[in-house]
Amino acid sequence: MGLTNYTFNFPTKVRYGKGISSEVGEEAKLLGATKILIVADKGVIAAGVVKPVEESLKKAGIPFVYHDNLNSNPRIWQAEEGYEFAKKEGVDCIVAVGGGTSMDCAKTIGVLLTHGGKVMDWVGVGNLKTRITPLICVPTTAGTGSEVTPDAVIMDTEVRFKYDIFDAKIAPWVAMIDPEVLYGVPEKILASTGVDALTHAIEAYTCKQASAHTDAFALYAIEVISKNIRKAVLDKDHDAMDLMMLGSTTAGIAFGYSDVAADHCLAQALGGFYDVAHGVACAVFLPCVTKFNIPSCIERYANIAKHMGLDVHGKSTEEAAYMVVDAIRELCADLHIPKLKELDKVDPKDFRDLAQASFDCVSTPSNPRDITVDDFYALLEEAYNE
Repeated sequence: MGLTNYTFNFPTKVRYGKGISSEVGEEAKLLGATKILIVADKGVIAAGVVKPVEESLKKAGIPFVYHDNLNSNPRIWQAEEGYEFAKKEGVDCIVAVGGGTSMDCAKTIGVLLTHGGKVMDWVGVGNLKTRITPLICVPTTAGTGSEVTPDAVIMDTEVRFKYDIFDAKIAPWVAMIDPEVLYGVPEKILASTGVDALTHAIEAYTCKQASAHTDAFALYAIEVISKNIRKAVLDKDHDAMDLMMLGSTTAGIAFGYSDVAADHCLAQALGGFYDVAHGVACAVFLPCVTKFNIPSCIERYANIAKHMGLDVHGKSTEEAAYMVVDAIRELCADLHIPKLKELDKVDPKDFRDLAQASFDCVSTPSNPRDITVDDFYALLEEAYNE
């Protein structure tokens, strides 16, 4: 990929540090908040993760209310419900605490607070008129990267499809990256969200929208995630978790300001059809999508191999590139990520519809290799038979 003209604009203030979630109140005051909607699911609230945020807001003298009616993949109706509640309560700032579900729902609520209407009025690319309601994100997983991305993914359960609101004006105002919130996260979630973050970085680096700036973030994320994900998940090593959180946010910047590609198209389709957790959906397709895409940018995948820490000494560029496929398979096996065939509800009879839904994803044109509906169908079959 040669250098080309591009624009890099990064609107989100990022703060990183242990215990920094206890400073949300200070950031909210800087934003002029007078009443806050906290968007967090019931599990995150029950785990006590939101307590430092609550105490910080109380200390700052800012009242808050909750929207906690969330699923693992945020629904359109849940965002619209949250909007109506926030409007009634006179909310002028949102704080999202959680993974991609909470943050994407909060972003969508912010869109409706500033634009009105219904969610479907604003799906697509570049449709927003103004920046959304001030939004502070406190991610609780090292995976989604939604705390820094200009995108919200929202699900329509009636048509079983995930839609994107893709616009720089939907990006959070502040991201508070507190690695301590990871220390109590279950291994299963650490694993799937960690592979999701690695997928973000790989696709950001190889997609057609990649640029010099996003390459730098992507390669750093690939390196730091590859070195630390096993220690974070399997050994519960706190230093590794700290770096995973940093790697996740860095990967979020990379793909948020380039794009993702075919793996995410398949993952969004799978999540829309079966409500599969997004990180798991990304992981089950990553080996076969990587193999499919390598011929389009062999040198880039060879460079990924180096940044993953693979021993490419004496290997040709092509050999080094294909080492990434096996490395991803080994990583998913080590982290006990299930195979596509092992997921509940997945039925090969749906593969034609899933292939079409994958092709219809907004990120399909960014895939490094031109891809058709038939190609998506073949990838679904390959992943299912692995």
